[in-house]
Amino acid sequence: MRPLRLLPAFIALPLAGCISFGAKPPSSLIRLTPAATAPAGETQTIAPGRAVTVLVPAAPAELSVTRVPVESGASRLAYLKDAQWADVPAKLFRDLLAETIRARTGRPALDANGYHLAPGPRLGGRIDSFGLDADTMKVVLRFDATLQRTENGPIETRRFEADVPVSAPTAAAVSPALNQAANQVAVQVADWMGR
Repeated sequence: MRPLRLLPAFIALPLAGCISFGAKPPSSLIRLTPAATAPAGETQTIAPGRAVTVLVPAAPAELSVTRVPVESGASRLAYLKDAQWADVPAKLFRDLLAETIRARTGRPALDANGYHLAPGPRLGGRIDSFGLDADTMKVVLRFDATLQRTENGPIETRRFEADVPVSAPTAAAVSPALNQAANQVAVQVADWMGR
């Protein structure tokens, strides 16, 4: 029986350039940046009942990926070519929402892991829509918020929505509209929460 021979290295090297493990990444990723931020260097004391815990919102399956959905009609869904989120949109929106609340209300904003430090209001909810509506050529963000202001208090709900027109169904046109819609909704939610 003959021993198994390995290909010489000079033959195997050209093959390395032919192997691909997944789709080509886009030239840039979409992220959300808050229009208002809390000032740097400001110390806040987290008193019980004062800090707001902002939870990652629930989202449907089409928003649980890093692609940007495009809706057409009542039942058709596709994804925008060459557009990809830096993370799933629910997590990005949660971070933007927390920073907007901190900047607009002066209240500390915690994530779910920090709730035990200073139990207080909890903000959660569900993102129902966050993408391009191809029929109206608008980016639409619809967020059904839930707010429990005290630990054992009643849960309030409220729907927030923003739509921003786009000039073309391209990543370059849709990306800033997604950010603008997210900031509009975050401001609405922060103002609903109050100081």
